[in-house]
Amino acid sequence: MREIDDAVRQDQFSDFAKTYGKPLLAILVAGLVGFGGYLFWQTQSEKSLEERSEKLVAALDQAQAGNFDSAETAAAALVEEGDGGAAISAQMLRASVAMDQGKPQEAAELFASVAANEDAPEVLRNIAMIRAMTANFDDRDPQEVVDAMLPLAVPGEPFFGSAGELVAMAYLEQDKTDEAGAMFGEIARSDDVPETLRARSRQMAGLLGVDAIEDVEELLEEQSVDAAGDAQLVSP
Repeated sequence: MREIDDAVRQDQFSDFAKTYGKPLLAILVAGLVGFGGYLFWQTQSEKSLEERSEKLVAALDQAQAGNFDSAETAAAALVEEGDGGAAISAQMLRASVAMDQGKPQEAAELFASVAANEDAPEVLRNIAMIRAMTANFDDRDPQEVVDAMLPLAVPGEPFFGSAGELVAMAYLEQDKTDEAGAMFGEIARSDDVPETLRARSRQMAGLLGVDAIEDVEELLEEQSVDAAGDAQLVSP
């Protein structure tokens, strides 16, 4: 019986090998080839990412050294290479270089291209939009600035201060002093914006007839501390 069982198993294995052996071998070979291809692709991708990062750092170094033409050339080459993170950062660098070179219109267009790039992170897109509005604010229709910045000019949002100030200035251009004063007042009362911006907004709100001071004693105390510190700095 054992011999019969062994013979049956041998026949079954033989039939299985004849029927499914070649397909299974083909699947195995294809899997190994695919896995090898994935490892090769991963290695090449990491190598390419590293190279782009090095090029971006080099472009930044050129910009910091004041070699704007070299920085622009290197950044433009990165932008042409693809739509990855390095290319987006390079486009932001190009816009910043244009601002340093006194080319606000070109800078605004470059910033706007990043803001319109759906592959860019939302935070970076918002920053680019704010920079675009700031670059050539005087040449824009104030309503355009309001429409673009108002969704970001919400208390508690990360870009409330910068966007709110642009909206308030645009309101002033439209002679909407009440709206401008209210926005400056909101910025002045916000604890989430830099103190320099709060102080500037507090002054503007006061000029527009809006009381943006919630705690007078606290403000006077802060100003007295600042004044005492300045006195110590200038004292012999």
